[in-house]
Amino acid sequence: MNDTAATAGVTNRGELSPLSVSAPSVSSSPAARDMLASESELRDWITLLKPRVLSLVVFTGLIGMVVAPGHLNPVLAFAAILSITVAAGAAGAINMWFDRDIDAMMHRTRNRPIPGGRIAPEAALGYGIFLAGASVMVMFLATNAAAAAVLAFSIGFYVFVYTMWLKRRTPQNIVIGGAAGAFPPVIGWAAVTGSIDLVPLLLFAIVFFWTPPHFWSLALYANADYRRAGVPMLPVVAGPRETRRQIVLYTLVLIPVTLAPWFIGFSGLVYAVSALALGGYFLACVWRVARDRQDADGTSLTNDRPARAAFKYSILYLFLLFGAFALDRIVGVVSLSQLIG
Repeated sequence: MNDTAATAGVTNRGELSPLSVSAPSVSSSPAARDMLASESELRDWITLLKPRVLSLVVFTGLIGMVVAPGHLNPVLAFAAILSITVAAGAAGAINMWFDRDIDAMMHRTRNRPIPGGRIAPEAALGYGIFLAGASVMVMFLATNAAAAAVLAFSIGFYVFVYTMWLKRRTPQNIVIGGAAGAFPPVIGWAAVTGSIDLVPLLLFAIVFFWTPPHFWSLALYANADYRRAGVPMLPVVAGPRETRRQIVLYTLVLIPVTLAPWFIGFSGLVYAVSALALGGYFLACVWRVARDRQDADGTSLTNDRPARAAFKYSILYLFLLFGAFALDRIVGVVSLSQLIG
């Protein structure tokens, strides 16, 4: 400390200036610093679970339970949803452990807890394995063996098939690996019924065909990150133009797939009209992506606004689509009960 700073609070007569006496800063106290450090560490452990991804996982799993025939005790239903949530988070933690090297190279992931040096890789792996095992056990005890088996398979698929095998080897990583994110409605249905029927498989197919246009839209504007990390995402391997073409093709397949529950008579007009309207706007979004000619050389991307817009809408799209599916079933059941009554 220099002399000026040391005497800043002293008057010419050697008396303390009123401004020199201040209350101790809360943030400077050891207890406050410990509390802030604990909160920061807790946030890092939560970040390992990829909480932003969990909302869609939980919601689609919940819809699978809501539309399934039968009834599940509310406490057991909560345990089932919690198991799906924790299992998805556990898979995310193991994914972060395995991908810590490439995460460190990418701008959008380099501050994650492991590459950021705030959580040890071994601790993250143990955390993920423990949560994965606990989630499957709770699902088994709360519901049935079928739901627990599908839950365990979904964790294994995401960790071993997508993360460890496909992600670093093929641009089809999202197409095949996307199946991992399509399991929650199947798990939710199985938790109620103890079996797997055609309807949850259709819900699985909807999420499966939704994943490529959703994730490739993200990959378009994160192209430089994936190229730097050496991850063979489709824009890196085939270029933005081909990626945009594939986004449109998968969306064209997705729209009729979303209408399949109506074709088989499981859902009604509320869902069918919603699926058409939501799908039409999704197609308009990806068409704007396809029409973007800013990357004239087929390798660079200078305008990412259409891709960002398509990515953001794709998340809302799936929420609204599954919400319409549940609403249609609830409205249909109420109407039928009134008709019978």
